[in-house]
Amino acid sequence: MKPSLKIYTLLIAMIVAFYSLTPTIVHADSNEKIQKIEQFVKEQKEISKIPGISLVIVEKGKTVYEKGFGYADVQSKTPVTSNTLFELGSTSKAFTGLAILKLEREGLLKRSDDVQKYIPWLKLKYNGKPQSITINQLLYHTSGIATNTISNIPKSNEPNALELTVKKLLDQPLNRQPGSSFEYATVNYDVLGLVIEKVSKQPFDTYIKQQILKPLSMNDTFVGIHQVKSNEMATGYKIGLMRGQEYTPPIYRGNVPAGYVISNTSDIAKWLKLQLGTSQIDSIDHKIIQESHIPDQSVEPFDKDTYYASGWGVMGKEEQYISHAGENPTFSSYFIMHPDEQLGVAVLSNMNSSYTTAIGRGVIDLWEGKTVNTIHSDIFQNLDKIISLICVIVVGLGMFLSILLLTTLREIVKKQRIRVSLNIKRTFLLIVHSLSVAIIFALIIMFPKLLPEESNWEFIKVWGPTSITVLFYSVIVSGVIYCLLGLVKILTKKGKRNKNVEI
Repeated sequence: MKPSLKIYTLLIAMIVAFYSLTPTIVHADSNEKIQKIEQFVKEQKEISKIPGISLVIVEKGKTVYEKGFGYADVQSKTPVTSNTLFELGSTSKAFTGLAILKLEREGLLKRSDDVQKYIPWLKLKYNGKPQSITINQLLYHTSGIATNTISNIPKSNEPNALELTVKKLLDQPLNRQPGSSFEYATVNYDVLGLVIEKVSKQPFDTYIKQQILKPLSMNDTFVGIHQVKSNEMATGYKIGLMRGQEYTPPIYRGNVPAGYVISNTSDIAKWLKLQLGTSQIDSIDHKIIQESHIPDQSVEPFDKDTYYASGWGVMGKEEQYISHAGENPTFSSYFIMHPDEQLGVAVLSNMNSSYTTAIGRGVIDLWEGKTVNTIHSDIFQNLDKIISLICVIVVGLGMFLSILLLTTLREIVKKQRIRVSLNIKRTFLLIVHSLSVAIIFALIIMFPKLLPEESNWEFIKVWGPTSITVLFYSVIVSGVIYCLLGLVKILTKKGKRNKNVEI
């Protein structure tokens, strides 16, 4: 063999060896990341008490990781898979935002238009004066609609539920001047959903299914629970008495455009790839996708260096991340993308918990080789711990009062206590006792109105930890027992001993 041929053969062998080794190195690196991610997710799942989590990572147009953790249904031990369906919560808003931009591109509306052009009866006021609200202001949460309007969304599964929801705004004044500042209000996107219905002349759910989901082949994604014809739906849970409690909330069909798209990680991977520009479809111009990521910087950021776009939060200056969290009474989700790296992460879970967001942020940090913060605090979990402790105290007090009441009633039966007429002292005690009971029950009824964001008991029951409901009824029962015990004590007294009666 000639020297030149030997050298050539040696070079070929070296090149082959290099390329055969390279995938192994990359694979090993990915494996290390995945091991860290899986350990992190399992730890956070345990701490958060979330029953089931589904995770997907896409990068450069490929699904590089997809796995389920825990249970879609705890009782039946059904495991979470990539096909398990979850309510998305507010990550649904990006679908509605994209539909608005698509309709504008087709010349059917303008985002600068007053919403009354499409919904003439939607006349809202600020400080008693009629206001003009644009489509853009609804998209960017600068319409002035108050955050607490979420508590007025009517329970309904009727086809006209969306219009019923929007009409509830007529009863509540705006919280600020439209366009002046950011205030997140989920109902903004329900109004946009109704605009889509008026412009497209078809139901919102039908439009999204046909114009957005079908072209993307998101065949296992549904626009509202009423569309779901699948046995893959996860059971929903919420925290209560320091563990996950199965709970079935009311149906809010009128809130579908803002929070009730239902999907799985297999389909959401397609959604993330579309957002990142690594997959395209003819019916949705990628320029519209890019436009939906442009934030409104005409107002102050709602978080550090974070502005709102069309259903997305855009954070960072030099290195930009696009994300959104979603929370429903028994589900939560989090999507985050790093466009420069064509990287996206989605986390779906069957419990309302901010840990879902923390997990999503942690996963993308670990994938990018960054240090992850494992310390997180969830407001519902913290609240549940406090309320659970109060429940124990109230139930204990109720049991103590019950024993006192039963003991007093037994004394009456045995004639150890006798009825007495009201004198000045007893009349005064009766008035004081009645007032204290009235104050207790008044505080219970008025409590939601005393919160910073005025609410109602129905909303708290649906969204809060189940321990709140336990506490509510515990206080009511204990209050009734206290009322009865006080009345019996005031209206009777210890009797004197006779031949058959003890003193």
